[in-house]
Amino acid sequence: MVALESVSLFRHLGERDLSALRRIVREKQFSAGREIFREGATGDGMYAVKSGLVEISTGSAAKRVPLSEIKEGEIFGEMAVVENAPRSANASAAVDTVVWFMPRADMLQLLDRSPALSLGLLREISRRLRQFNRHYLNEVVQAERMSVIGRFTNSIIHDLKNPLSVIGMATEMLSLPEAPAEKRDRAAQHIRDQIERINDLITDVLEFTRGSAAPTPLIPFSYPAFVLPIIDELRHDAAVKGVHIDFENQPPELELRLNPRRLRRVFYNLIHNATDAMPGGGKIIVRFVQGRTDLTTEIEDSGNGIAPEIAGNLFQAFATHGKANGTGLGLSISKKIIEDHGGRIWARNEPGRGAVFAFALPL
Repeated sequence: MVALESVSLFRHLGERDLSALRRIVREKQFSAGREIFREGATGDGMYAVKSGLVEISTGSAAKRVPLSEIKEGEIFGEMAVVENAPRSANASAAVDTVVWFMPRADMLQLLDRSPALSLGLLREISRRLRQFNRHYLNEVVQAERMSVIGRFTNSIIHDLKNPLSVIGMATEMLSLPEAPAEKRDRAAQHIRDQIERINDLITDVLEFTRGSAAPTPLIPFSYPAFVLPIIDELRHDAAVKGVHIDFENQPPELELRLNPRRLRRVFYNLIHNATDAMPGGGKIIVRFVQGRTDLTTEIEDSGNGIAPEIAGNLFQAFATHGKANGTGLGLSISKKIIEDHGGRIWARNEPGRGAVFAFALPL
C-alpha cells in the first residue's frame, strides 16, 4: 500500500497541490477479477493504484488480450483527462485492489492551476506511449517472424516439387521389368541429377539464410560447355508442362570465371519461374549478348509479363512473379549468386510479349 503523495505522477507536487488533490480523490475497492472500466465506456476520470494490481487489456470479455499491468503507485486511465473520448481498453483488478479515482472535471481544474502536475501528466503519457509502442512492435515482429517462416517453408516445398516429380517418374521407369536398358540407364541418371539438384538447393538456402560472407570460388570455364547441358536437362522438365525452350543464338565461345554448381542454380530458378508463369504451356527463348566488358544471358517467356505491383521488389525475398505457387526466394538466391560472380541481374517486360530475366557476367 502506498500513500497518495508516493504515486509516480504526484511525487513532485508541492503541499498546496497535494491538498487540492486530496479533496477530489475518491477511494474505491475492487475484488479480484472485477472490472474497473470497460473498453468503449465513457472516460469519466483517471485512477491511481493504492494497493493491489490492475490488468489493462483489450477485446471482449470472451477473448481479452492483456496489454500491461499497473502496480501500486502507478496511474491508469489518464487519457480520459486529456481527451473526452471512450475508453480505449479494459481495466480490471488482478487481485483484491484499492484505487484512487479522480473525476475528469476536477482534474482539469487542478491541471489549469498546477504547471507541475500538467508537466508530470505529459511525461507520464509520453512514457506510456513509448511503452505501448515497444509492446506493439514486439507483437508485430513476432507475427512477421511467423509469417516469414510460413512463406519460407512454402518456398522450399515448391522448389522441391520439380526434382521429386522427376525422381518419381524415373523410379517408375526403373521398376518396369520390360523397360530397355538404355531407358533404365537414363532414368537412373535422372535420379542422380535430381538428387544433386536437391542437395544444391539445400546448400544455397543455407548459404542465403546464414548470410555467408565466404567468397565464391570461381574457375575458368567454357560458357557453351556449361550452358548447353543445363538447357538440355531443363528442356525435359519444361516439356512435361507443355513449355518449349529454344535458343535464339548459340552461347559465344568464351571462357568465363564462374562457379558451375552455383551458377547452374540461377538457370534452374529462372527457367522454372518462367515455366510456372505459363501454366497453359508456352515458349522460352534463351539468347546471349556479348558486350565490351560482359556477357549477358537473357531468358524470355511468352507469359503475361511481370505484374506492376511486384516489379519494384522482384528480387527481394518472398516476392513472386506471376506464379500460383512459390514465394520468390529463388530470385533472391539468384541475385546473390550473380553478385558473387561480380555480375548483375535484372528483369523487364517486352511489349506484346512476356517477361525477360537477364544477368550479365564479366568477361
